[in-house]
Amino acid sequence: MMRTLLCWIGIGVCLLGAERPVPPPGVAVPERDRAELEAGLRKLSASIDGLRGSPLVTDVIIFRDAVHFALKYNEFFKPEDIGKGKELLRAGQERADQLARGEAPWTTATGLVVRGYRSRIDDSVQPYGLVIPASWSAAAPRKWRVDAWFHGRNETLSEVNFLYERRTRPGEFTPADTIVLHLYGRYCNANKFAGEVDLFEALADVRKRYRVDENRIAIRGFSMGGGAVWHMAAHYGGRFAAAAPGAGFSESPVFLNIAKDPVQPTWWEKKLWRDYDAVDYAMNFFNLPLVAYSGEIDRQKQAADIMAQYLEKEGMRMTHIIGPQTPHRYHPDAKVEIDRRMDAILERGRDPYPRVVKFTTFTLAYNRMKWVIIDGMGEHWERATVIAEVLNSGEVKAATKNVTALTLDFGPGGAPVVPDAKATVRVDGQAVLVSGPETDRSWRVHLRKNGVKWEQVASTQGKGLEKRHHLQGPIDDAFLSRFVFVLPTGETANKGTAERIAAEQGRAIVEWRRQFRGEPLVKKDTEITEEDIATANLVLWGDPASNKVMARVMDRLPVKWGGGSVTVGAKTFP
Repeated sequence: MMRTLLCWIGIGVCLLGAERPVPPPGVAVPERDRAELEAGLRKLSASIDGLRGSPLVTDVIIFRDAVHFALKYNEFFKPEDIGKGKELLRAGQERADQLARGEAPWTTATGLVVRGYRSRIDDSVQPYGLVIPASWSAAAPRKWRVDAWFHGRNETLSEVNFLYERRTRPGEFTPADTIVLHLYGRYCNANKFAGEVDLFEALADVRKRYRVDENRIAIRGFSMGGGAVWHMAAHYGGRFAAAAPGAGFSESPVFLNIAKDPVQPTWWEKKLWRDYDAVDYAMNFFNLPLVAYSGEIDRQKQAADIMAQYLEKEGMRMTHIIGPQTPHRYHPDAKVEIDRRMDAILERGRDPYPRVVKFTTFTLAYNRMKWVIIDGMGEHWERATVIAEVLNSGEVKAATKNVTALTLDFGPGGAPVVPDAKATVRVDGQAVLVSGPETDRSWRVHLRKNGVKWEQVASTQGKGLEKRHHLQGPIDDAFLSRFVFVLPTGETANKGTAERIAAEQGRAIVEWRRQFRGEPLVKKDTEITEEDIATANLVLWGDPASNKVMARVMDRLPVKWGGGSVTVGAKTFP
């Protein structure tokens, strides 16, 4: 299936750099230092070339790439960063030499360890840091608690600075018998877009390397990292055992003081706040233990205060640890109390199949809570809710709003109904007789609303074109999984348009690197393969006259472009 998104000139608007460049320009690198760094890079790159078949080569590439990109994009922000770069090259070469000898001591080390994974989005190698407890052993049969930590805002947090810090500092919290995962998050984007995906890709890599207890994964962070925790907890709460946001932000209008902005947002901008604003998803904390922290005199205490108001509307009292007379930092006594509560929650662990699930969403991008999956919505960007409960009789009942398709999904051993008979699911008061679980006690039931009647179906995907998970919009979808920039090889009908497209595609490539720390996959329209079409989102630059791939799909789209105009629906634009 072709998964092509047409992103013409307009994509440049999404990726424009600010007047104040982020990240800021670095310092000049003296020629002697530059020569030393470049020589180290050449040697390390040659070593990496000889290790390409090793599954551990990404643990070496992180060092090479950190220094390479700092040199290429002028991201040594202070003179001392140059020394950090040299140290990272020495560490990377040491690992490369060890790996060439068939050794990999960092894979069994405790303490501070940095590692890397290759991202599916753009083939970049992304770094992450670990704090491995002294009690950990690769030979131990037990599984380990993992606390994922989201860092705060730091516009000079290059890969060099991140890796250096993760090799020298354990961080705010190091609970006993716990692996702490420090996320880079693709730089300083509050773990949005590709930064959001970084959590799940990094966790997946940690699972390959260490025995992770899936029911004892917590998310924690402070400041911008606290904002990331509010977001992840509200939207993915069913995946974690607990959340501990510190400060940060949980919504847009009040935190940004938008009421006083002379330029007010449009109706559609306000609607799109529902994609990320955690307050709108307050109901979801019914399913996730929450321990919030704020300094008493920290302006960002506002995030937890407003979240508490929304939780109260849902009948919940928020646990809020306050650091007395404390500005934007953790109070030491508060840290002890936060740890005490988090340790108690994590000792109990996550319940993957609770008897009651309460779930709300505004988009199919975030469509799962525990064993409840929303597969279809009556109107996107309006609130959809499911309150589902396993009854003592073995029945399951669900009350829905703005939901047209639903899946109940219990994994092996999780089914709440007997395996030798059909089961009853009561949706919005309608009793639906459905298939029972398999013998491994897994149970997956698809339900779809046909008019006003609910019925079991083989698949919740309807006929024809409709929104579904991962293909529901907005255009963000294109950049949350693998994508390829497809450049035109022909001539654009309008010379001015051609110049603008060339400028914007160049800007998009640069800004993806600056904000999301990868280099986009770029191909000419003549180089696109059937595999590219099947496995990647294609971002098409140009117009139907210049881009062969765009011309190939135009007759299947609700957009017409030709004869000097673009027609979208009933409207035509010159």
